Amino acid sequence: MAIIIGIDPGSRMTGYGIIHQTGDKLEYLDAGTIKTETREMPERLKRIFNGVTRITQHYLKYGNEPIHTAVEQVFMAENPDSALKLGQARGAAIAALVALDLEVSEYTARQIKQAVCGYGAAGKEQVQEMVCRILKLEVTPQQDAADGLACAICHAHSSHSMNKLLMNTALRGRSTSKKKGRWRLSEEDITNLR
Repeated sequence: MAIIIGIDPGSRMTGYGIIHQTGDKLEYLDAGTIKTETREMPERLKRIFNGVTRITQHYLKYGNEPIHTAVEQVFMAENPDSALKLGQARGAAIAALVALDLEVSEYTARQIKQAVCGYGAAGKEQVQEMVCRILKLEVTPQQDAADGLACAICHAHSSHSMNKLLMNTALRGRSTSKKKGRWRLSEEDITNLR
């Protein structure tokens, strides 16, 4: 069980999505956007940092479960100025998470779309639709919020797959006893997986 916070950074609007993961079951908790609404870049970065901090602290304060965070990586835009601003916004979001001693996982837009839609070049509308289906939402979230949720879903799928891989590796390579053709984990192996 874990709470996953996904962040879709933007210099004017940063989307966030928060889900609860229990095994392979995902449940919607919250989503929205942090709007900067100012021309000055330093003020925008401050608002992103403070917004991500406030949202994350809420779940740290009231939750007894581990919190995982995921942030979309910067893609290379045609306009270098836009790419630089996006990188700064992303840096402000990551700094807010790291300042709270949280580990940050990073995913490309293609990885996120692949995890949510099964197609790495899916459009924004497809991502919104699949986020609604996966989380059983009756109301379609705004695009940036849907992208934040998609980032969280990508992390959930990625971490769930990694846990299965680790368990399978432990079952095959680290087993110390065999009974009726089946491999068993030793107590030490089980402890190391936790």
